Amino acid sequence: MSIGPPESPDPSSNPDSPTFMRRPPFRETSSVSMTENTPLLGGTTRRSRIRLPSPPEFSRPSRHHSRAGTGRSTRHHSRAGSWSSRLIGSLTLDGRLRDHLREPKSQELDERVWYDQFTSTDWVRDSIADAYRVKALRSRKDIRGRIKAQFDGSQGWILSALVGFITATIAYGVDVSEAPVFDWKDGYCSNGFFLSEKRCCAGDEGRCEAWKAWSTYIQIPHTSELIVEYGIYILLVVAFSTLSCLLTLTTKTVVPSTYRISTLDENLAADNRHDSGDGDDVTSPTQADKMDFAPPMIYYSAAGSGVAEVRVILSGFVLHGFLGVKTLVVKTLALVLSVASGLSLGKEGPFVHIATCIGNIACRLFPKYDNNDGKRREVLSAAAAAGVTVAFGAPIGGVLFSLEEVAYFFPAKTLFRTFFCCICAALTLKFLNPYGNSKIVIFEVRYLIDWEFFELAAFILVGIIFGAVGALFIKASKTWAQSFRKIPVIKKQPLVEVMLVALITGIVSFWNPYTKIPVAKLLFNLASPCDINKPDPLGLCPESMDEIFPVMRDLAVAFFIKGTLTIITFGIKVPAGIYVPSMVCGALGGRLIGHLMQWIVLQFPRSPIVGNCAAHVTGQSCISPGVYALIAAGSTMCGVTRLSVTLAVILFELTGSLHYVLPFSLAILVAKWTADFIEPLSIYDLLTNLNSYPFLNNKHKPIFTSDLGDIVPRVRRERLIDISSSPLVSATSLREKLEILHRAGEVDGGLPIIRDEVLVGLIPAPDLAFALDRLEDESSSLCLMAMVTSVDSDEDNSEDPTDFTPYIDPVSADPITSLNFLMNFPQAPVALDIRSPMDLVYECFVKLGLRYICVTKEGRFAGVVSA
Repeated sequence: MSIGPPESPDPSSNPDSPTFMRRPPFRETSSVSMTENTPLLGGTTRRSRIRLPSPPEFSRPSRHHSRAGTGRSTRHHSRAGSWSSRLIGSLTLDGRLRDHLREPKSQELDERVWYDQFTSTDWVRDSIADAYRVKALRSRKDIRGRIKAQFDGSQGWILSALVGFITATIAYGVDVSEAPVFDWKDGYCSNGFFLSEKRCCAGDEGRCEAWKAWSTYIQIPHTSELIVEYGIYILLVVAFSTLSCLLTLTTKTVVPSTYRISTLDENLAADNRHDSGDGDDVTSPTQADKMDFAPPMIYYSAAGSGVAEVRVILSGFVLHGFLGVKTLVVKTLALVLSVASGLSLGKEGPFVHIATCIGNIACRLFPKYDNNDGKRREVLSAAAAAGVTVAFGAPIGGVLFSLEEVAYFFPAKTLFRTFFCCICAALTLKFLNPYGNSKIVIFEVRYLIDWEFFELAAFILVGIIFGAVGALFIKASKTWAQSFRKIPVIKKQPLVEVMLVALITGIVSFWNPYTKIPVAKLLFNLASPCDINKPDPLGLCPESMDEIFPVMRDLAVAFFIKGTLTIITFGIKVPAGIYVPSMVCGALGGRLIGHLMQWIVLQFPRSPIVGNCAAHVTGQSCISPGVYALIAAGSTMCGVTRLSVTLAVILFELTGSLHYVLPFSLAILVAKWTADFIEPLSIYDLLTNLNSYPFLNNKHKPIFTSDLGDIVPRVRRERLIDISSSPLVSATSLREKLEILHRAGEVDGGLPIIRDEVLVGLIPAPDLAFALDRLEDESSSLCLMAMVTSVDSDEDNSEDPTDFTPYIDPVSADPITSLNFLMNFPQAPVALDIRSPMDLVYECFVKLGLRYICVTKEGRFAGVVSA
């Protein structure tokens, strides 16, 4: 096979990427750098084009220049470079390796264009490409080849360890940074301004003399110290929140209205961009010109937790910039400020996004993962698990989280590497010791009293109540977002909403001891058992029956305040997680029920149901309110996220008590059933549906009673390429057909190629756009759309930009032609008969990761169905 050498690029005239010169005339352009036209290949590297091989001389083409017949590798025009240059380049914000997710279409088999923004991964092609790469690597029997093969096999383990280490290091930095900043709202340490109150007063119970309140430094005449501290507290809450929001707004990305996505951050009030009609209604560019289109979609990649978006990316969606260096840096810095502000949010969800960014950037070190989208997502799955590991200190829970929540394809080997990545992250966090107690868990409680059998009814009741609370939280968040965030000034100025929420939080939280402290510390105190030998700073342990109801009253007030603040905070434009805030709301209510059970046992000590549970009237009994708090916390989080096994394991790792695995699991089961009954969708499923994310849920299979013919749109001539009369098609005609696809929102679609009504191939829309953009004179060019023997049998190795056959997924009945094509282009478009059941269609899309399926009827073309 021969590969035509590319022309020498001219840095002064050529774009950074072949995809940069696309000309979609109807698309709106963005003023920011990250759009669908963003250069996907940062340097001036040009790709070599593939000519059809002569069978006796066939050799597989490389992504670099052909090395057939030469003993040395070509270093020029190579994307790989040395390993050290890739290490430096992977951390470069600009230059040849960009700050976004790079997505090649295949690695060893062809030179097709890179995946475009808002398209989907071709899983089958990437899998076959990796198989060819491995086969070529293992075919070398010399010492150097064997060493390379061994190194290739170890790259996954190296990446897993590296991702785990860096994730834990960044988590350590966030933990030790946000603690002193959070405490600055109450004062400062005279021994060191950057010391938190805990480190400043190490060894002392409560505040020490070294910790100074702001009222000792700032004094206003005729104003009490309490009012001064109150004002400074509110000022700093708003200031930290504003700074966090301003940082987040720097990741603003504008996407043209062509794409049918509402937003890509956690905004339940985003405008639904579903078209009212079928995309087939757009029949020509002239008609498309007359249509009214929605304004561009705007999103902020550093806002929210990012878990829903990470899940969509792992399912194969291509989203440049969302996992880049800029997002990583901005989100990390903004997360410190948002958590330190005291808003009702957590850092656990953003840790998943941050860890996935680290995994994506680390993939650039090895071409094996950098050049293959399917392999890259194996690393991203492990990275997401490492994020949960450092968030909760639960490595097993992290593995299960990746398996249950975010991972779409999870091979067996990925499971073990994910576990290895989580262990590396946990060991690194253990060594760094961010909490100063040699623990890696966010908080650790130990229950020394076993539960009684009659408490099972109470545990089930807690699961029902707080599973419902979690489901109602979803409905309340949706209602709030679709009412308050529809206000024009709030919709156009996200900073205004952040400042208003911060102002309300500061005004309300200062006076309540439960809402003023950090959420993790509050959750620890609520879940801790009462011990007469330990201090009770929040007054959660009543010493007599008369003190139980005052404690319950304070808990009820805090539950209402915290729940309301969490609802209005979710979705604002700062890095924010929902895991721990939802757990805190549940823990407040669960602790209340625990004290109620405690009062019932003490009120009826001789009841045969409670037995010997009531010890005496001093408030001591077998009831531990902290257990109810933790069970309710897990139930509420289950109602919000619908995590089940993962959550039970995380709670077990937080307590380390085998005695309470059964109550935890039972309550979570009941909570999930209750939440599913009230609100079938989790918070992330709701975001996926409302914002029109391109996500085909593989965990909930629909029930079908129809066949493929019921959903196939009618065949329209402007949406196919007919080569019955000639294999040459005018470029202007192809451009018009491509524009129709773009206007219909089918950026990831394709144009079927038919001859005498028989399907012979399909050219993907991104490939067609790239091929058309390379033509020098599009208006007068005729493009070759099928194999022609007289053309392909010549010995001319020069590149012919009008030959579009390398971009076509073929369907050939000729065995020789089919063999040649399949050797070069491993995936032909999948075709199903029009009478195929919908269950088969669904399984093809979900398990093969297809983007479209061609439909035939009695051997003739009948349409195309896209995912």
